[in-house]
Amino acid sequence: MKKMKIYLLGGGGHCISAIDVIESTGDYQIEGIFDLKEKVGQEILGYKIIDEDRNVGNYLDEDAYFLITVGQIKSSEVRRRLFYKLASLGAKFATIVSPRAYVSKFSKVGAGTLVLHDVVINADVTVGLNCIINTKSLLEHSVSVGDHCHISTGAVLNGDCRIGRDSFIGSNSVLEQGCIVNDESVLSAGKFHRGSKK
Repeated sequence: MKKMKIYLLGGGGHCISAIDVIESTGDYQIEGIFDLKEKVGQEILGYKIIDEDRNVGNYLDEDAYFLITVGQIKSSEVRRRLFYKLASLGAKFATIVSPRAYVSKFSKVGAGTLVLHDVVINADVTVGLNCIINTKSLLEHSVSVGDHCHISTGAVLNGDCRIGRDSFIGSNSVLEQGCIVNDESVLSAGKFHRGSKK
């Protein structure tokens, strides 16, 4: 089967993890990476940074998919801006799920989201657009994650949690059942979070 073409936006550490997951699916051929002008020509895991982010529109075609591979620690601003720039150009977004992840057939994962290795997404979960669901995180039944969120490594979201858009949930944090997290929240790593969070 012919592989689909994919371009990546962002050539930092998160891009390294994304490449590993993309290759593990066997579904895509990475055509190149976009980053800052001074990084053009450099390589990441054998894939070239081919152009600046601002020129991404020149690479759109009906066979190409895109994924935002800029990381998100605390603020989603850069990832969100790049996502909507591409959307305004009519780009198609890949939804990438590691073959080592479990995603229930009763759940929904939005366009442009990357689900990394050993993630568990259980039944009746909804994950929005352009999210990072990072390694070994657990989203229990009926969890809702808004657009442009990063659920960090090893985070546990117990049943019925609601995560507002543009939020960051730190590594190894645990959210109790029904926890509500407001838009643009940042939850510290390694802590137990109760109830509604401001």
